[in-house]
Amino acid sequence: MSDNSFSAQADAVRAGGSGLALAVSYVTALFFIWALVTNLLDPLLKTMKTVFTLTPVESMLTGFAFFLAYFVVSLPSAAFLSRFGYAKSIMVGLGGIVAGCLIAIVAATVHVYLVFLAALFIMASGVTLLQVAANPLIASMGRPEDSAFRLNLSQSFNSLGAACGLFFGASFLLNGDIFKREVVITDLMREEALGFVTNVYLAIGLALTLFILAIWLVRDRITAAAPRTGQLVSPLTALTSKWANLGSVGIFLYVGAEVAISLNLLLYLEQANILNIEAQSAGHLTTFYMLFAMIGRFAGSALLKVVKDYAMLAIVAVGAIGLCLVVILTKDMLPSAPTGMIDVVLTSVPNTTGLIPAFAALLIGLFNSIMFPTIFTLTLQRSTAPTSATSGLLCLAIVGGAILPLVFAKIEEVTGSKSLAFIAPLLCYVYVLWFAVAARKAPTHAIEESVGHGH
Repeated sequence: MSDNSFSAQADAVRAGGSGLALAVSYVTALFFIWALVTNLLDPLLKTMKTVFTLTPVESMLTGFAFFLAYFVVSLPSAAFLSRFGYAKSIMVGLGGIVAGCLIAIVAATVHVYLVFLAALFIMASGVTLLQVAANPLIASMGRPEDSAFRLNLSQSFNSLGAACGLFFGASFLLNGDIFKREVVITDLMREEALGFVTNVYLAIGLALTLFILAIWLVRDRITAAAPRTGQLVSPLTALTSKWANLGSVGIFLYVGAEVAISLNLLLYLEQANILNIEAQSAGHLTTFYMLFAMIGRFAGSALLKVVKDYAMLAIVAVGAIGLCLVVILTKDMLPSAPTGMIDVVLTSVPNTTGLIPAFAALLIGLFNSIMFPTIFTLTLQRSTAPTSATSGLLCLAIVGGAILPLVFAKIEEVTGSKSLAFIAPLLCYVYVLWFAVAARKAPTHAIEESVGHGH
């Protein structure tokens, strides 16, 4: 195909030519896919903790292995995208998730926790490449004036995928006898639980293999609609900017807080002095954490039209701080909940147990909802470094999702209380509040380069 004909095809695709809607739907589906894969971590952590009898810190290595990939693979992913383009990057990213699923099946067969960690790292490497490619791609697939709509629609599917990951993960990973309360765990129960893990990742692997074929069939349409890949700029050049550094710390701490709460929410809700429910019921309830986040994204997007972004960030940070304090301060005020607390909730019996801190923990999702994109844009507007370098540094900071859950778990081990461990995310939100206040007086500038990112 000549350059002129390819350029004409690209113009037609961006304007809404034949096949664009199909290509857009496939790329939008990527947001759902990586959110679902990521949020299977929460019920998977419960499975690993139970099957392998792990300490809190050891169990948090599931999150560490996954989110470490953002730090290790982000730069290679950007280089791969620059060299091979968007369509190939998407297919390779999906292939990485499939490879991770296959390794997880092997891990379930050989009963080795370290192999599971390797599988999660490989999956997350594929997810990282997808994120590097899909965000700017969806913004370019159609009329420029509609890019914000496409990004918001994609983020909505991202939230839906997160909620589905939590719900289906709880449904299919946590339905064995090993997760019943006060049960004597046997080797047969461990085999059953690992069998459920095999089934889930086999289903995901097969589905994504078919989806890779679908992407291959529309690869030319994706390539025609994609923005041009440019010269790779090292994120390390952004270290010279004060606000790039402050924003990176903000992303590091926010993502760390969000992941620490998400990974521990199921374990927190099932405790005797909170809801005293089975692991599967607790896992289903964690879906509300992401549903609240979805609601917050829609509401936050509307409010940002009339409220300054730094003010909005300060408001949600205060909300998250207050909810963490509720969880922490009610720790010693609660008796053990009666068995079957979920039935008590549904029948509206007066709250004399852990309903208040349980609801507070779930509601944090509402206030988390707009933190990532708001910190991101506030930083880009104030950084004196090139936009692409600042953006790259902020993406590297997502590694906070690997580190802060370990801090959370260590506090739990030292204090013997998962409630007191919420001190870790509390301190993270305090920094986010300070960042919002400091951003108010900082000079801003226009963002010249087009950048799209999501979390």
